[in-house]
Amino acid sequence: MQIDDILRQAQLMQSKMAEMQENLAGKSVEGASGGGMVRAVVTGKLDLLSVSIDKAVVDPDDVDMLQDLVTAAVNDALRQARQMAEREMAGLAGGFKIPGLM
Repeated sequence: MQIDDILRQAQLMQSKMAEMQENLAGKSVEGASGGGMVRAVVTGKLDLLSVSIDKAVVDPDDVDMLQDLVTAAVNDALRQARQMAEREMAGLAGGFKIPGLM
């Protein structure tokens, strides 16, 4: 394989990665905690879009619990978004894990 072929393949891979990242930005996943009482929506690019909290879990005397539930819901959504990105990346990279991409 000549250097020109390698460069063309690298450019093609770079183009496909940019397309995949744009595609991920348009997808979202929802994480939840407290039996769905707290929900967080995150894009495939790991941007937090929204957090919704059921009034039933809002207790002024127990703010720590609410903070824990929000943290758990956001972490759940982030985990799901990373898994979604890894699945997409696996298709692009032919199953190889490429360090630093996600």
